[in-house]
Amino acid sequence: MKTIGDQQLLKRMNRSVLLRLLRAQPGLSRARLASESGLTKSTVSLLVRELIDEGWLSEAGATVADGLGRPSTPLQINVGVRALMGVEIAVETVRLVCVSLQGEVLHSNTHALTDGSPAGVCAQVARMAVAANAQLEQLGLRLSSIGVCVPGAVDDCTGVVRFAPNLGWRNVSLLPALEKAFAAIGLPGVTVQLQNDADAAALGEYEFAAGEGEDPLVFVNCDVGVGAGVVLNDRLFTGAQGMAGEIGHTILELDGPLCSCGRRGCAEAFFGSRVLERKGVDLPRAAAFFGVLLQNLWVTFNPRAIVLGGKACAEHRGFAQAAFESMKRHADDAGMPAPDLRTARYGALAPAVGAAALALHEYLRPLQPDAKARRARALARAAA
Repeated sequence: MKTIGDQQLLKRMNRSVLLRLLRAQPGLSRARLASESGLTKSTVSLLVRELIDEGWLSEAGATVADGLGRPSTPLQINVGVRALMGVEIAVETVRLVCVSLQGEVLHSNTHALTDGSPAGVCAQVARMAVAANAQLEQLGLRLSSIGVCVPGAVDDCTGVVRFAPNLGWRNVSLLPALEKAFAAIGLPGVTVQLQNDADAAALGEYEFAAGEGEDPLVFVNCDVGVGAGVVLNDRLFTGAQGMAGEIGHTILELDGPLCSCGRRGCAEAFFGSRVLERKGVDLPRAAAFFGVLLQNLWVTFNPRAIVLGGKACAEHRGFAQAAFESMKRHADDAGMPAPDLRTARYGALAPAVGAAALALHEYLRPLQPDAKARRARALARAAA
């Protein structure tokens, strides 16, 4: 049995190598794939045929000459068969997107959050997902997975939302409830995953980047709450209990303004979007505090890129730029080059697009236990 398991894992690894090569370098031929991957030509030929049959890859219509003048057929990720769905459960809204395997947004929808209870949220998400799946079917696309993200700490082994203060949730077993809601409304059985919103947004920026993604990468989501997602060593860094990146509740000023978590002086209390909407708020001071937070993230993780997203950055002109400039001053003072600083590629849809990428990220990294296996082990430990 172990031999069979080893062979299956090896096959998954080899398939993922080919898929990742073609995502980074579209148009490679079978011969080039063999050369780039180190796999034999016969192995590549067999795996490519399987990936074509399963709808992952497609062949270009015309052959081209390889370096030796022989005809070869370029290969590419097939965007005409499979689609991914992502949902962001925010404090005031629910955003849903459907994307291709290359990150192209095929469909999006945003509704006001009508019921903030876990049961109400699951029912609303399920209704939106069914409607979106009907749109995919009209396009001739097959839904491969659904990712969902929330503004709080998520234990991705169990699907429990440990702490989401702006939703008023603690220890909510959300993933099983979502799966039940999808099944009840007749959605086809697909992989469902749950993650923190900033973690998901970081993954979207990384997974759907042109070429190889920047690593390490930090995504800062500045909405009603403030959180960070970190991609480190080709993986999401979520911490022991999903609490990594809860930077909105790092204290920037002792005895500062009251935060939603009950403490004082948290980052969220200075530049969460609701704070910035108050009349007479000092935006330059808020941006300066934000710059301090970014510089602390920089020296902690030494990322290649820091990406900003969320309502606060989108709706307050110059806020993100002022924070970037503040951070650059800190870098200049230390005589160090600042990382690449930019705003989110997908704008307000960044967390939802990142949620869509969750299953794809795991599929392309078979040495990482998948979400279902992690959940099974966590539940077994809890029952022991």
